[in-house]
Amino acid sequence: MELMFKNDLLKAKRILVTGGGTGLGEVMSEAYAQLGATVYICGRRGAVLDETAKKLADKTGSKVKGIACDIRVAEAVDDMVAQIWADGGALTGVVNNAAGNFISRTKDLTPKGFNAIADIVFRGSFYVTHAAGKRWIEGGHKGSVISILTTWIWNGGPFTVPSAMSKAGVNIMTKSLAAEWGPYGIRLNAIAPGPFPTKGAWERLSPQSANRGDGSQASIPMGRNGEMAELANLAVFLMSDGCDYLTGQTIAIDGGLHLASGGNFAALSRLTDSDWERIRTEIRGANEKDKAQRAV
Repeated sequence: MELMFKNDLLKAKRILVTGGGTGLGEVMSEAYAQLGATVYICGRRGAVLDETAKKLADKTGSKVKGIACDIRVAEAVDDMVAQIWADGGALTGVVNNAAGNFISRTKDLTPKGFNAIADIVFRGSFYVTHAAGKRWIEGGHKGSVISILTTWIWNGGPFTVPSAMSKAGVNIMTKSLAAEWGPYGIRLNAIAPGPFPTKGAWERLSPQSANRGDGSQASIPMGRNGEMAELANLAVFLMSDGCDYLTGQTIAIDGGLHLASGGNFAALSRLTDSDWERIRTEIRGANEKDKAQRAV
């Protein structure tokens, strides 16, 4: 990966990336490892984590370790963070990247569907931040937390209400703890990416039945989707020692999309009942694939 930083920038860093086995989490984990950090990746699919950890370790020469953990369970998160501390000392950084999302008319949502998102994004992000933060404070360590959000936190997320609500909550957590934990040398910031297509997210946010041929890139002022190295560079910058005075901020990286068009799924209001039924079928298929992988 082409990064804009010197190779040993993160040599003394120990970073946990939730949802680090695939997608944007894997991209950021690779960037951190490439720059010398020890990286821990967690998720629910142990086999996927092990495969990614080995691949990144072989590629970068850094220590990358996968830990199976369901961040929806507070006790499991605390056990995982304790395991990391025992494996070589305090973390220096955490990335709240694990997420879940799918498009749906809100009137069609069930409490189970809402909680499937809120338990990961809202509660899980807090559990991980709290487990690391309390140890940093108790041990007198500095730390940095990055949360991956969306631009919907500013202008709403029609058809993605559970995610928009949850990520808006994490945005407020970021601001609140930046003030509360600043005296301890703990920084909290967030990134709000625009379109950086990854397989898992796109199967639930842009299924074939939702594609009406209008072309999402036409709404982006820069005329293209984001490149993974661009996101990785921002994630590295926020985790580095060169921006110690930066805290409590959420930075959009979306080519200007949310400024030009809102950057959300408001246009899906034109879909018909039959369109939504096809979308639900496609999303269920993607979910079944994930469940099968977790069972391996």
